[in-house]
Amino acid sequence: MNIASLMPRRADYAEVPRSWRRDVLAGVTVGVVALPLALAFGISSGTGAAAGLITAVVAGLVAAVFGGSHVQVSGPTGAMAVVLAPIVAQYGLPSLALVTVLAGVIVVAAGVAGLGRAVTFIPWPVIEGFTLGIAAIILLQQIPAALGQPTPHGQRPLAAAWQSLRAIEWSAAAPALAIVALVVVLMVGLPRLHRAIPASLVAVVAATGVAIAFSMTVARIGELPAHLPAPVLPHTDLAALRALSGAALAIAALAAIESLLSARVAATMSRTGSYDPNRELVGQGLASVASGLFGGMPATGAIARTAVNVRSGARTRLSAIVHSLVLLGVVYLASGPVAAIPLASLAAVLMVTSVRMVSARTVMRIVTSTRSDAVTFVVTASITIVFDLIEAVEIGVIVAAVFALRALARRSSVTREELPGPPCPGDDRIVLLRLDGAMFFGAAERISSAIVDEHHRDVAVVIIRMSQLGMLDATGANTLAEIVEDLESRGITVIIKGVQPEHRALLDNVGVIDALRHENHLLDSLDDAIAHARSHVRQEAG
Repeated sequence: MNIASLMPRRADYAEVPRSWRRDVLAGVTVGVVALPLALAFGISSGTGAAAGLITAVVAGLVAAVFGGSHVQVSGPTGAMAVVLAPIVAQYGLPSLALVTVLAGVIVVAAGVAGLGRAVTFIPWPVIEGFTLGIAAIILLQQIPAALGQPTPHGQRPLAAAWQSLRAIEWSAAAPALAIVALVVVLMVGLPRLHRAIPASLVAVVAATGVAIAFSMTVARIGELPAHLPAPVLPHTDLAALRALSGAALAIAALAAIESLLSARVAATMSRTGSYDPNRELVGQGLASVASGLFGGMPATGAIARTAVNVRSGARTRLSAIVHSLVLLGVVYLASGPVAAIPLASLAAVLMVTSVRMVSARTVMRIVTSTRSDAVTFVVTASITIVFDLIEAVEIGVIVAAVFALRALARRSSVTREELPGPPCPGDDRIVLLRLDGAMFFGAAERISSAIVDEHHRDVAVVIIRMSQLGMLDATGANTLAEIVEDLESRGITVIIKGVQPEHRALLDNVGVIDALRHENHLLDSLDDAIAHARSHVRQEAG
């Protein structure tokens, strides 16, 4: 891997002289949209609103400069908040800096190792099931705050939401529910008036104004830092590293997956060209390291904010940089007013955001496509909600792989064919078999049974046609070697026809070629193979 290709370069800003006005406007727009989300995701993760805001500023700036996408916007996200919440509950807030830096280092290492293309192996139903699960968890996490109750720590979102619903007191919950209703109405209604209105920000400002004007008894964000804290190296020792290494690996996996998916979506939406997946991992890893040093949380590429950035006309990294500077201005100039924002309003923002994450049309396409895709989708979503996000992706990929191998095995077959041309004496002692599809570990045993079952007592020659065989692995080749050895040991001559060049070395390595009676029994032409088989039959008859 060429390290220089992973570093910032002058070409990253070649378009700035022509597009800086649009980039600045897009950056301001994204900054306005990102403010309530950054605060909300920070609170949802258990790290606090300040950590969410710091992450958006620091990580957003570093990822914009070092990342592999021209229009990606990074910061705290719902998926990361979901993963981080149980980690903070288990290990405590002091663990945040160490686990964030560790995760960032892992992501950087993945980028340097060239693992950026790995996300392309994640099937579409797994990605959409993962997204649906995250959306459901985000929605469930907001129920306590929407009811004016403190969020239970150490509980899974489903259990915490159920507990809050069971313990609801309508008189105490009424103010918070009123705030939620106001924010939802504004976020749904304002875009219908004009798409350019930053609905989430306007809704939060309106809710804050209503709460202050009517002296409503609702929980607020509380005090925020009036400046960025100084960077501090996290306290570390061997015991802490061992305890947090698994959590850091899970966070790193999520950061890599979400960032690369977001960058891929951005590349399809934008005219700025493709993205560099390995550089994107390096940039996101450095962003998390920087965020951890300043007291923030792990960062990823944010699909929703990136989409806003592209739709607002962004062409270069300048827009994401401006987005971070806008939020930095909030830290230094507006931390006081921000502290008065009701938590219920941020909960409502996330509820609407979670619903918008899920496309009903996409869900219908998946569940009505094939049974295997529908099962993969449902399994991934269910495990995400009930158990763990990373486990959900792992199990979803495994389920998808099992279904894919099963389908591939079903398309594999062994067909007995009639010899072409006019019949000759002794043709009844020649068996012509055609292998189709794939011969690999999932289908090898079935193919073995079919070939062996085809022989009769008076068979003298078996011709195996391999020209239609698309896939062959070591297990399939070894099975074929055993079949050849078995037939040859019983005095049946085996001729193999049409071995593809990419399969020749594998067949040679596992002993298929050596098992043949003679090297002339490996032929390219079917006519030559049949002529050779007939000569063997004549010799035996004579």
